[in-house]
Amino acid sequence: SNVFAREVACVFAANGIRAYLSPALCPTPMLSFAVRFLGCDGGVMITASHNPAKYNGYKAYGPDGCQMNLTDSERAISFINSLDIFKDVKYLPYEEANAQNLIQPIPQEAREQYLTSLLAQRIHPEAPEKADLKVVYTPLNGAGNRYVREALKRAGVTSVSVVPEQENPDPDFTTCPYPNPEIREALSLAIQKAKQEDAELVLATDPDSDRVGIAVKDDGGEFRLFSGNEVGALLLSYIAQGRMQQGTMPHRPVAIKTIVTTRLADAIAQKYGIELLSVLTGFKFIGEQIARLEEQGEENRYLFGFEESYGYLAGTYVRDKDAVAASTLICEMAAFYKLQGKSLIQAIEGLYQEYGIYLNAQQSFQFEGEQGMEQMSAILDQLRRLRPDTLSGAKVIRFSDYQEQVCYDLLHHTQHPTGLPKSNVVSLLMDNGLEVVVRPSGTEPKIKFYYSATAPTMEQANALMARLMEDTRSLLHL
Repeated sequence: SNVFAREVACVFAANGIRAYLSPALCPTPMLSFAVRFLGCDGGVMITASHNPAKYNGYKAYGPDGCQMNLTDSERAISFINSLDIFKDVKYLPYEEANAQNLIQPIPQEAREQYLTSLLAQRIHPEAPEKADLKVVYTPLNGAGNRYVREALKRAGVTSVSVVPEQENPDPDFTTCPYPNPEIREALSLAIQKAKQEDAELVLATDPDSDRVGIAVKDDGGEFRLFSGNEVGALLLSYIAQGRMQQGTMPHRPVAIKTIVTTRLADAIAQKYGIELLSVLTGFKFIGEQIARLEEQGEENRYLFGFEESYGYLAGTYVRDKDAVAASTLICEMAAFYKLQGKSLIQAIEGLYQEYGIYLNAQQSFQFEGEQGMEQMSAILDQLRRLRPDTLSGAKVIRFSDYQEQVCYDLLHHTQHPTGLPKSNVVSLLMDNGLEVVVRPSGTEPKIKFYYSATAPTMEQANALMARLMEDTRSLLHL
């Protein structure tokens, strides 16, 4: 990545564009912050994110610090395709570019201001020092190491132990070839260390440190992994409740989630009078909504945004998910509940008791190569043709086709626009709260199914979920 990033800077320099190059590993949210802080016209992150190392590549940001939107991405690709890669690409050697001040290091001031801005999002800053929370952290050989540890230290979380095998950069990801905090294997060394040290909480940030996964010790000394939906719901409730009690809740508060994220967020938002916006999958769409609020002079209305894939953001200082800030808030939240004699396991159970069980599951089917893309499109087209009236013994009351940008209300026999950009996504909502959303992955050759079930008890929700998954596969012959 460091070689790739330097080459990118040299290409910018050859085109007369000054580039600020990070002198060390840099988390994605820091890049988003630096674009705006330095008044840049764009930003580039070199990362494979949470994917295997072979996926390493180029992630582009606009001047708003948000990942490039669909329109700008298509324009950029068209320019790329119009060039002859051997004749048309300009390049200026690093030493010459540096001598001409066309390549400069990102100033230390930007990092300092970024940390100050994320720490300003705390709700109960006094809790960590009082609770003496014991944490094991793994950056999964990535960019979170310096930033997360510094942020936790400044937030008063001082009992932090780091997994030595995953502390420093390892481009081969020897101990975690699939460094995704969504899967238990990536957290296995951290959980092992947490058991040895009697820690209460495990944090794992993915290599570019925009996603964070957690595991919490239960009464039997084992560690339970939390889903992104559960952590997001807990943080939304924690922030809303805290701001309400402190009298700092903004007028007409706004929270944002993606269309595949838990509807428990809807119930929490309703309780606290929060307007909840749903956007397409991808945090750039959450960033776009924050930018719109800013254009209207209403960025202070923004409270929290999250997606089921372990991405969270409180505050408007960046326009992408931020695992550095989220790690800090999660530890603070755990400390706050610890002072009340509760663990995060008891806290999520409390939400389920209050709002009911909201169960979510995901299933992926892999299709490699160009033929695989055609197969995935065929599956979605088949679902559009079938447009079932019932699924899993329940009546389909809403069928949304985001490619056509139409939502069909099958209960009232009406239709209305989705209000979202075109995307090859289909969703079905049933009258008993079951829901299925189908979309191709944006980063891997997979088609993804997102299932949700709502019920009074976990046993009932699990039964509904199992049947829904089986019936959906049967419907599409998967």
